[in-house]
Amino acid sequence: MKKEDIFITDWLRILVGEVPGTFYIEILIRAAAVYLILVVSMRLMGRRMASRLSRNEMAAMVSLAAAVGIPILDAQRGLLPVVVIALVVVFTQRVISYWAAKNEKFEGLSQGISSTLVENSVIQLASMSESRVTRELLFAQLRSGGIIHLGQVKRLYMEANGAFTLIKDPKPRPGLSLIPAWDNDFVEQQPKAPHQCVCFRCGYLQQPLHQAADVCPNCSHNQWVQALA
Repeated sequence: MKKEDIFITDWLRILVGEVPGTFYIEILIRAAAVYLILVVSMRLMGRRMASRLSRNEMAAMVSLAAAVGIPILDAQRGLLPVVVIALVVVFTQRVISYWAAKNEKFEGLSQGISSTLVENSVIQLASMSESRVTRELLFAQLRSGGIIHLGQVKRLYMEANGAFTLIKDPKPRPGLSLIPAWDNDFVEQQPKAPHQCVCFRCGYLQQPLHQAADVCPNCSHNQWVQALA
């Protein structure tokens, strides 16, 4: 299209384009065919494609999305390339899944591994940094599980697919508050553990006879706050 053929008030061109009306019937056929290809491809790649995706599965979906978008609207593109790309993506995904089930090391390399973010009521800062999980995201995830303080947490895992798995401690201990600092009224309602402090950074419970100025043996931080019971 030449520059002089473009007018900002040409609503017919803006809305309909320069294709014949029969092409819109073809679009319906193309869209239905592409939809069928996607459904069949996802079915062949397994049930996990309908759940939370791993990075390999996400890559497969993005590849399919990139392949199917243009042929729907471009009259000069056929549907056969979409079928070929879908077959390649499905085959690659099935090969990766097969070897991941056979070899644990390959599974960890291709799918990722789980990380322990909280262990025995203490935040694992190294795992958080490696997993790129922020403190606020961690606390929000625990609060969504009905957790008020870290003393109620036995384990918190971040699975390879990005999901969180919470295991509560059957015998809660005093722990670091997870309530936002701005919610003062709710913080004041929570029972406090008398004469017991926790590290503000990692939630490590201060041992008896330790002084307020002592550094945390777990993270070398020296800010202590009162623990919740």
